[in-house]
Amino acid sequence: QEVRNAIKAYEGFQQWQPGQEVDLLEAHQILMTGLIDEVGQYRHGGVGVMSGDRVVHMAPPANQINRLMADLLDWLNDSEIHPLIQSSVFYYEFEFIHPFSDGNGRMGRLWQTLILSRWNPIFVNIPVESLIYQNQKAYYEALQASTDRADSAPFIEFILQMILDAILSSNDTAQDSDHATAQADAEARLERSDQVERLISVMKQEDYTLTELMQLVGLTHRATFQKNYLNPAIEAGLVDRTIPDKPKSPKQRYRKIL
Repeated sequence: QEVRNAIKAYEGFQQWQPGQEVDLLEAHQILMTGLIDEVGQYRHGGVGVMSGDRVVHMAPPANQINRLMADLLDWLNDSEIHPLIQSSVFYYEFEFIHPFSDGNGRMGRLWQTLILSRWNPIFVNIPVESLIYQNQKAYYEALQASTDRADSAPFIEFILQMILDAILSSNDTAQDSDHATAQADAEARLERSDQVERLISVMKQEDYTLTELMQLVGLTHRATFQKNYLNPAIEAGLVDRTIPDKPKSPKQRYRKIL
């Protein structure tokens, strides 16, 4: 359900205006349908931002959300600063307010992508959202640092670094596609892929389901896991299917190759 919602949101998100509250609420409804009860509406209770079992930020009380979000959206509509900074500031303030009962991280990433794509359409296809998701520990550390210092700079610096890394990664992939064979691409990606090394390091000499492998590396997004972890490991000959002639078999398992 989470994946279906995300696909629907990203397929239609360019119809939304970043500074319109009605569009923000509609996006949350699409993104969180079937996952929580309070979809498309601001939260009615208190929430905190958690990293594991640790609270890294306590959000403002629910009775302040309407005012805070109105101020933030007004600022977004009136701001004339560079979109890279503007989108990062919005992202931080949005996460600080934490206006929804759940889905705030996903909404913040979606809305930054929307703001950036209004500046340059190339950001529709640059995986900033995925890279932030893959670096959640550093994300939480930056959020806490900004909260502790009452200064958004650490969080903004982190987000800008993620944007730069995503652009460079996309550029590297494009160059590889132009100048190397498919096998060479797989080897090059493997050399750069901390994700593959992470997957191999946690696998023991036993058979795993796809869900079990995702749990090992702490991911819930199936498509991201297959693209960045599992498929590159299989292509590189580091992981094998137990039923190689039926890749989509419900009985499929995966094992590390000695």
